[in-house]
Amino acid sequence: MNSEPAGVAPLKTQSLTELPAWKALEEHYQIIRNLHLRQLFADDPQRGERLTAEAAGIYLDYSKNRITGETLRLLVQLAGECDLRKRIDAMFGGEKINSTEQRAVLHTALRAPESERIVVDGIDVVPEVHEVLDRMAAFGDQVCSGRWQGYTGKRIRNVINVGIGGSDLGPVMAYEALRHYSLRDMRFRFISNVDGTDFNEATVAIDPEETLFIICSKTFTTTETLANAHAARKWALDKLGDVRAVRKHFVAVSTNAEEVSKFGIDPANMFGFWDWVGGRYSMDSAVGLSIMIAIGPENFRAMLAGFHAMDQHFRTAPFDKNLPVLMGLLAIWYNNFFDAQTTAVLPYDQYLKRFPAYLQQLMMESNGKHVMLNGARVNYQTSPIVWGEPGTNGQHSFYQLIHQGTRLVPCDFIGFCNALKPLDNHHELLMANLFAQTEALAFGKTESEVEAEGTPDWLCPHRTFDGNRPTNTILADRLTPYTLGTLVALYEHSVFTQGVIWNIDSFDQWGVELGKALAQRIIPELESASEIPLTHDSSTNALIRRYNQRRKAQS
Repeated sequence: MNSEPAGVAPLKTQSLTELPAWKALEEHYQIIRNLHLRQLFADDPQRGERLTAEAAGIYLDYSKNRITGETLRLLVQLAGECDLRKRIDAMFGGEKINSTEQRAVLHTALRAPESERIVVDGIDVVPEVHEVLDRMAAFGDQVCSGRWQGYTGKRIRNVINVGIGGSDLGPVMAYEALRHYSLRDMRFRFISNVDGTDFNEATVAIDPEETLFIICSKTFTTTETLANAHAARKWALDKLGDVRAVRKHFVAVSTNAEEVSKFGIDPANMFGFWDWVGGRYSMDSAVGLSIMIAIGPENFRAMLAGFHAMDQHFRTAPFDKNLPVLMGLLAIWYNNFFDAQTTAVLPYDQYLKRFPAYLQQLMMESNGKHVMLNGARVNYQTSPIVWGEPGTNGQHSFYQLIHQGTRLVPCDFIGFCNALKPLDNHHELLMANLFAQTEALAFGKTESEVEAEGTPDWLCPHRTFDGNRPTNTILADRLTPYTLGTLVALYEHSVFTQGVIWNIDSFDQWGVELGKALAQRIIPELESASEIPLTHDSSTNALIRRYNQRRKAQS
């Protein structure tokens, strides 16, 4: 398969590992692989001020990375040889760069101001985007003001978002991140897992008469979401009785008006989006309806403005001063040359506790690919494994491995100069830990320094820190809706940068299909009252038989 899909910007045909910049980076890596950050900082007293970049209220310190000026020059050269600028222009221009699904990739249009014009298949999509935003704002105002009432006339006090993947991770992350700005006289909950526990815990101790469900499913056929949606419908009607109540307690974020109507939801209460919006890039579309209700239209639009500010920076800034490009290229450097298998995202703000989970989908579903755009198999590593927890909790959990383990784990530290809810000197303690951790990871503690403290010889090896562990530090003034938008867009475009370098499609997700298809075969084998001949492998057959036997024994 060497032909290029129609309507897609020309693809790079030369193998990544054969590009001049890649070969030069391989040689350069051999030269600096053992160079220590202690030496780099000693040789350049201004390094900490020089290796920084700033845009849209985000300050990036990348000086504690194992790089030199030559490293950066070669990485930027690699971006050029991979046609990154052309691919950026193709994405923003509405070309169908999601080549396996023949779709444009225009999540950036979701946060474009009304004055912009973005054409897809001959249609300016910006007016449609703002029409949906206005409908979301109007609906949210009805709910929050009490003008939208439940079937029995009670005010809505509980909003439950039902979705999975991007239809859950984005809304729940943003709600948690912006909870400071949310309505406190309403409860917002989220159901995603098909495990019944998730549904049961989300609906405990709340009144169906005061509850609104938002069913998020583009096709309105997603198995897990529809299972939870039907459970919600039954739960509500057990109390409300009349099927007409569905129209007052359920709305949909979908494009399938027929199925939405069959469910009982008034199509007038369906909020649509477009096939050029991928699930993991959809939190700023109608999928963010729960966010809009929670924080209000003004804050939601401020978040969109943050997204747009970073979009514009990514689109226009030179690569050597471009925050998403720099972060993406550094990720390539560690993943493909240092053979780092994972990366940690460590927000020093409790409100961002779900941010690493959100980034797991954004990064690993986007770039966890083993074939290039032309269908040929890659001969290099693609996406690293992404993980993390808020500081300072992680310091008492997995930082031991980051500091003294045998694996190299590049880390992103995220912090804010001002606390949203100051409490004594807590924020100073929090940020002191962030700065101290990046310093300790970079410079470590030598054996001679440990000995000078009077440590016994036998204990010195245990208290020695090699250092030379790379980190980025991302600082902003305060966690606002605008700042959250810039942060999410920063990582979105960093992921895109990496995908372009690897020459893969960052916007499809065929890897989720096989397991889902096999599950559809197994469901009737678990639900049947009589034994069905099984045609799986011996392990899967035995597991299904074991499950059925034990379930029947306990019933």
